Parts: sequence; C-alpha cells; structure tokens
Amino acid sequence: MLKDITLGQYFPGDTVVHRLDPRTKLLMVILYIVALFLCKGFVSYGVALAFLITAVVLSKIRPKALFKGLKPLLIIIIFTAVLNLFYTDGTVLVKFWIFKITREGIYNAFFLVLRIMLLVMGTFLLTYTTSPIALTDGLESLLSPLKKLHFPVHELAMMMSIALRFIPTLIEETDKIISAQKARGADFETGNIFRRAKALIPILVPLFVSAFRRADELATAMECRCYHGGKGRTKLKQLRYRRRDVFSLLLGVAVLAGIIVLRRFGL
Repeated sequence: MLKDITLGQYFPGDTVVHRLDPRTKLLMVILYIVALFLCKGFVSYGVALAFLITAVVLSKIRPKALFKGLKPLLIIIIFTAVLNLFYTDGTVLVKFWIFKITREGIYNAFFLVLRIMLLVMGTFLLTYTTSPIALTDGLESLLSPLKKLHFPVHELAMMMSIALRFIPTLIEETDKIISAQKARGADFETGNIFRRAKALIPILVPLFVSAFRRADELATAMECRCYHGGKGRTKLKQLRYRRRDVFSLLLGVAVLAGIIVLRRFGL
C-alpha cells in the first residue's frame, strides 16, 4: 500500500506538458479544480474527463501510475459513496431496515466519486510532469505580489517544495522500517484495532527520528551553502511565457466557461 502513494514523484520527460511553464500548469490545475466543482451533469463531467485524458495523452504518463495513486484513497472513496448512496433524500428505489437507496443518492454517489477521482488524478499529473524546483519557482512567481505585504513568499514556496520532495523519501523509509520489524517477528496484521495501533509504535518512533535527522542534515547543508532566503537570490533558469503557455491557458479558460454554460442548462 505504501508503494502505491505516488504524490510528490516526478517523471522526467520531454513532452508538451513537461515543457509548459510551471506557472501555467499551476493556473491550469486551479481552473481544472474550479471546473470540476462546477460540474453538474453527465455532459459537463464528460468535458472535464476529456480534458484530463487529453493532458494524460500529451504528457505520455501511463494511466496505470494515475490509478495507482488512487489506491490509498480507496477507503475514503468507498465511504463517501456509501454515505451519499444511503443518506440522500429523493425517489426511493430500494428500502431495507433503516437504509434506503434513492435515485438522487445514486447520482450523487456516482458524481462525487467521479469528482474525487478526477481531482486526485489531475493534481497528481501536476507533480508527475513538474520538478520540485520548477514548482517552487512557479509558485513563488505567482505569489510575488504578496511580497509587497512582507509575506514570506519564497520561504513558503521552499517549504512546500521540500515537503513534496520528501514524501517519496519518507514512504520508502517507512517501508524499510516495516520490513525490518517484520524480519524481527513483529506482527502488524492480526489482533483488534487497539493491538494494531500499539504495533505501529515500533514504526512511528524510528520514522520520526529519521525525519528529524534528515531535516537537521538538510538545514546544515543549506547553512553551509550560505542560504539566507529569497532576498538577492538569482535563478539559473528564468521563467518565460511562450505561445504554448498562452494557448493552454486559453484552453483552460474555455473549458471552464463551457462547464459554466452547461451548468446553467443542468448538463
């Protein structure tokens, strides 16, 4: 299960999506999320799905990698679907004991599950096609107007980049600790919920120690390189908008506008 968590991973490539400006991809993700929450019917969700499929095909990211990222959220998705299926008022189709299945509940469960899946895969595609450094530069550039309000934009972007970068590292470290504890006879799969929770202590303690050690080593390395925040720093690669970025943003705005129109017609 831990190996199925792919958030924060970056798959190098030379596709159109990989070459887009990180600011463009961040804005596209924002437009995509807003469009998803405005979807109302089959047609609008079909437009959002077509948009995501087009991005996946152009990025040459294997769909298997996107679906793999959904596995850790499977329980949440099922729980959300069940709640909407049994606790939505409307035209009753099936009723047993205190539970009832309505036509509106089926629609709500289906659309909500589809929305979660599209949302997760769309945001994962951002990290798959954008390196942490590029994400940091793009986020800092988009938030640069806040510098006039003395907001620590560079520090915030750096923290988010480091957090994304260390997610795969901590997952790998956790997997190693679990394997080592199992080799020593630890049992994490049997017993009641309290026993399983107690069995996690031999995992969490070394994991926290390892995380703090890595954080201390990173802080020391940054100090040795005379890192003092974003003031006066220059960048090796300057961000520049190109024609493909403008076209992509216009396409994202067009998709959002189309979904808004479809929502007004209940589609």
